[in-house]
Amino acid sequence: MPVSIPFENPSATAVDVLAVARQVLYEEAAALHDVATALASTPDFANCVQAILQLKGRVVVTGIGKSAHVAGKIVATLNSTGTPALFMHAADAIHGDLGMIQPEDFVIAISKSGDTPEIKVLVPLLRRKGVPLAALVSNADSYLGQQATYILHAPVTKEACPNNLAPTTSTTAALALGDALAVCLLESRQFTAADFARLHPGGTLGKRLYLKVGDLSRQNQRPQVLEDAPLKEVLLEISGKRLGATAVLDATGQLAGIITDGDLRRMLGSFSDLERLTARDILTPRPATIDIEDFAAEALARMQQRNITQLVVTQDGAFNGFIHLHDLLREGLV
Repeated sequence: MPVSIPFENPSATAVDVLAVARQVLYEEAAALHDVATALASTPDFANCVQAILQLKGRVVVTGIGKSAHVAGKIVATLNSTGTPALFMHAADAIHGDLGMIQPEDFVIAISKSGDTPEIKVLVPLLRRKGVPLAALVSNADSYLGQQATYILHAPVTKEACPNNLAPTTSTTAALALGDALAVCLLESRQFTAADFARLHPGGTLGKRLYLKVGDLSRQNQRPQVLEDAPLKEVLLEISGKRLGATAVLDATGQLAGIITDGDLRRMLGSFSDLERLTARDILTPRPATIDIEDFAAEALARMQQRNITQLVVTQDGAFNGFIHLHDLLREGLV
């Protein structure tokens, strides 16, 4: 059934919000299709990508109003994917911020109409600096479009706003075209996940891309017993090291298996003479392992796949310790 929102104003009409939401999304999706189609009609987009790839300076993105917010997001995306970028508010530019632009920079100006007063003041000043100018505009025939070196055309005939006033579809189109530009630059530079990790060292995303198993496992104790260790020694090792398991090593120091809390509980129901039990009798051979140089995110994936809470950590094939689900929880990877 349609979901409507009642209003306190008795003269207002209840709105079928799901229908309105779908309509907005359909209209904006259609606009993005038009933007994608428009790319085929001009070489400017590809030429703009090549110009930025050869750039020795930075990409300076500017705009006014909602376009300024879009510019800020595009700058963030460019910086995070290997293209140095700066945001310059179009209004502040004519009050001193124009000084941030250097001769080897490249400017992208965002404006739906391309004819706003601030843009008309700014463009001649940019031309005096001699920097390349790309216009991300809806109206290619606007003042900005005519003055620009490159046109990044984002044609929008109507906003999703029923009054055709609030920037909605136009900002979505500009944002998407900025994303397309950033991804083209990313792929052209062969920007890898490792490169991404170096620029995102903080937060969960960064940790997934750079945090290694050894970074976490070396903080843990290393519970281990020999194969002929009696049950009491096994119990003390597991409880004392507090990782819910112990590695079992053979006489040569090689990993023979693992004993977990669960193995001990199952053992109680399977053996009557507990005094004679050794680690060899209750170990699980060929336990799940992970190398010390693997990513911690891979450790999480293996634990989830096997429905377990710890992995034996190895280095050059030899036992090196444990990584536990709690380690990953503490780092926010889960």
